[in-house]
Amino acid sequence: MNPEERARLVRQAREHLLFLQESGVLEIDRTAPPRPAAPEASPAPPSAPARTKPAAARTGDPAAALERLRVEEIGDCRRCKLCEKRNTIVFGDGAPGARLMFVGEGPGFDEDRRGVPFVGKAGQLLNQIIEAMGFRREEVYIANVVKCRPPDNRTPQPDEVAACTPFLFEQIAIVRPEVIVALGSPAAQALLGRTAGITKIRGTFCEYQAPHGGIRVMPTFHPAYLLRNPAAKRPVWEDMKQVMAFLKG
Repeated sequence: MNPEERARLVRQAREHLLFLQESGVLEIDRTAPPRPAAPEASPAPPSAPARTKPAAARTGDPAAALERLRVEEIGDCRRCKLCEKRNTIVFGDGAPGARLMFVGEGPGFDEDRRGVPFVGKAGQLLNQIIEAMGFRREEVYIANVVKCRPPDNRTPQPDEVAACTPFLFEQIAIVRPEVIVALGSPAAQALLGRTAGITKIRGTFCEYQAPHGGIRVMPTFHPAYLLRNPAAKRPVWEDMKQVMAFLKG
């Protein structure tokens, strides 16, 4: 290992430990969470929107299905006005068959340049959260409600969400995670069909109605919010501990 690589790893470890300290973590269980034999059922919210089984989810190869969704179905998308100022469509990132999925609001400046979700400052914090949970980023799947950057990072508008969420729903149907972490109000509202803000529903498991059965959803604060409000790291970590406990069965 060269000195530059060693320095990078030391820096990442220091940032990781700082996040844990700010979140009130006193000890870490580094054992890999086993796959539960039968996830417990949870009643679906009455307002959850009905969905049909997406065509892209019918393949046995999730990686191929995701690629087909990106290339053949989304393509050079012009379905809403967000296409006018974007640089890149930011599709998704991570393991095609991940047990854990994170869904955010939309790409920011760095994501729009690189074409990968959560690579800016908020993404670096999300990486720390993922690692603190005992996962590596490449072991989870990350996506957004909208695939193109809203101007000035504003909240996506209803018509933009309506144009893009069918692709998010197909990603979920392909990946088939056991738990989805909804990062912020727009993500929670899109997944659950609710209008409540994140402060009212965070920390409580809800359920997303997928074609193959319900998926647990944990609404929590967006990493960008944590950058502005470091005190919120503690409740987010409490939310993630619930996710970790569920995945351990």
